[in-house]
This record gives sequence, structure tokens and C-alpha cells, in this order.
Amino acid sequence: MSPASAPRGRSSAAGQLSIGQVLARLLPDFPGLTASKLRFLEVQGIVTPVRTASGYRKFSNDDVERLRNALTMQRDYGFPLARIREYLDEGETAGVSATPVPASILPPARTYRRGELLKTAGATSALLDDAVRAGLLAAADRYDEHALVVLRGLVALDEHGIEPRHLRGVRQAAERDIALIENALAPLLRRKDAESRAHANEAAPELARRVDELRAVFTQAALDRFTS
Repeated sequence: MSPASAPRGRSSAAGQLSIGQVLARLLPDFPGLTASKLRFLEVQGIVTPVRTASGYRKFSNDDVERLRNALTMQRDYGFPLARIREYLDEGETAGVSATPVPASILPPARTYRRGELLKTAGATSALLDDAVRAGLLAAADRYDEHALVVLRGLVALDEHGIEPRHLRGVRQAAERDIALIENALAPLLRRKDAESRAHANEAAPELARRVDELRAVFTQAALDRFTS
């Protein structure tokens, strides 16, 4: 089951905020936030807004606070979204309002043995082997949350006949994006002072997010043409 499809029960029919209204609430604290980024956070399971009969997203106040916490942890501490989602989910299960915390308080990132990974992702051993052969995952004794997200995605795509070998181009496109970002930041990376390196480390994730947003827009536009 993908992160976005997991039942959470946070939103209900009472959710009344449109994606534009959510942006209006969060933009003062997160000026670079976009509707595409909110949709990406939904895909990653940070929130699960309800949908109207017409397909429009509706967010609750709890959704907004969950987004605020997730964005803060990502911005201030650089936590990966998988860990942020896990932390927020654990807080809700315990009935505690989760708030951003320093890295020293968060539990270490979870890892999975091969069997655990397959069970958690709902994948077959053959699919994992195909992913390794296609270069989408590396063979390992233990796998991290990123591997789990990749394998879950492969499970969903495999149901429609899209195999790991078909996705080599996706991995290669990501590598080209990183090369583009590295080239843009090369003047900073060539400098030896700590301030320049820190600026490059801060700018790289932001540039990656911008590239992701553009890709999401282009993909949605192509999908709209396909479904129209």
C-alpha cells in the first residue's frame, strides 16, 4: 500500500479548506511553498485530505498543523519525509500532538531485512531482484526507508504491467537532475570556506524541490491531455 493510500482517519467530511486556503495559511512561514509541493506531501503520506464528489481536495485544521510540523522538520533539521511521517503517525497513535524536535530526540531511522522489506512493501522476491538488476535498488543486507518507498512504488506500477526494467530512464533522469544541480552549485563547491559549503548544502535540496515541482507540473499537463 502506498503512503498516500494508507487509511489515516485524520481528515473527515468536516474538512473545509481548499489547497489555496492551506497555502495562504502556510506561506507566511514557508514562502517557497507551492500547490505542487502540497500534492507531493500528500503522495508521501504526510496528509490525506478528503475529496469532494468533484475530486477537489479538502483539508482539515489538523491537516494544516500536520503540514506545518512536517515542513518545519524538513526545513530546520533536514529530516527525510519517511521519518517525519513515522514520527507524526506515532504521535497521533499515542494521542500526543506532535511538534518538531531536534534530531537527537528522534529515534534512529528504521532499517529492514530483506524479508521485512518484502512483507512491509507487499512485494515479491522476484520484484526486488528485478529492481536490483535494473539499478533501481542496491543489493544489501538491510534496507532503509528510501528503499521501502521505491519498492512500494514498484509494487503499484507492477500491477499495471510497468516493470523495474521499464523505469531505468526514471533513475537516469534523476541522476541528470543531480548533475544539473551540481553544475549550478559548482562555483560554491569549489570554494574552501565553510560558509560557501554550507550555502551549497542549503541550496541543493531547494533546487531539487524546484526541479520536482516543474516535473510534477509537466507530468500533470501531459496527464490532462491524456485524459481529456
